[in-house]
Amino acid sequence: MKIDLSSLGFRKTPFTRELAISDRFTLDYQRDAAEEIRRTVAQRMSATLVAPAGTGKTVTLRLLVSQLPEARYSVRYVKVTGLSKRDLCKEIARACGLEGAGSYPSLVCRLQEHFQDAAGTDGVRLVILLDEAHDLRPDSLAMLRLLTNFDMDSRLVLSLVLAGQPPLQRLLSRPAAEAVAQRMAHAATLRLLSRDETRAYMEHRCRVAGAPTTPFDAEAFEAIFEMSRGNLRAIDRLALKALEEAAKAKAQTVSPNEVLAARQHLWL
Repeated sequence: MKIDLSSLGFRKTPFTRELAISDRFTLDYQRDAAEEIRRTVAQRMSATLVAPAGTGKTVTLRLLVSQLPEARYSVRYVKVTGLSKRDLCKEIARACGLEGAGSYPSLVCRLQEHFQDAAGTDGVRLVILLDEAHDLRPDSLAMLRLLTNFDMDSRLVLSLVLAGQPPLQRLLSRPAAEAVAQRMAHAATLRLLSRDETRAYMEHRCRVAGAPTTPFDAEAFEAIFEMSRGNLRAIDRLALKALEEAAKAKAQTVSPNEVLAARQHLWL
């Protein structure tokens, strides 16, 4: 059952994933990561973005896409989810508006032809964002080398952005992945929020949800930081649940008591 938070000053539910791009909270290190990847893509090269779960990977990717003008770049998004090399080829083909049927070799050839035609005829730089890339299977990872190999590696036609959690680093460090890792011209990383960043983030999320003031006392801020360890996703879940606990108790401010009560109902 949805709990009414209007008594705490909110016009809409805060700390949800349903947030307009204009209302997003972007930290300097996220902007820096997006900018470094943008520069890499502008040079027709590929990059990685490694981020622990809940540290703003999606925000950073959305920021990157917003910095790539549609007139010059064709950006396609694919979620990996442990697909075989053929199935991953099919997903990339569908994302590019191509028919996903056929054998694996024919799919690779079709994609390579599409990438070359776009670069040569339309003058558009193709960028493929492969999200959850830590789930790449070894055979799928090797397939990416084929997709980026044009004229014996003498032409830069396609840029890949491999985004995933820390296991992606370990995956690319394996000897079998060396050929793909060498194609990654930049490795961007994200980190957990600091104490001050956590507070600034929470204040921002309350403000965009309509609250005239932030209904968390200083001890509640501290408790949320300590329990979440600066993880954005954990902050969202803990802060929203604590607000609901305060609303049920008809309290006007969230204290550590509500944060502790919220913690008992969450997996963090």
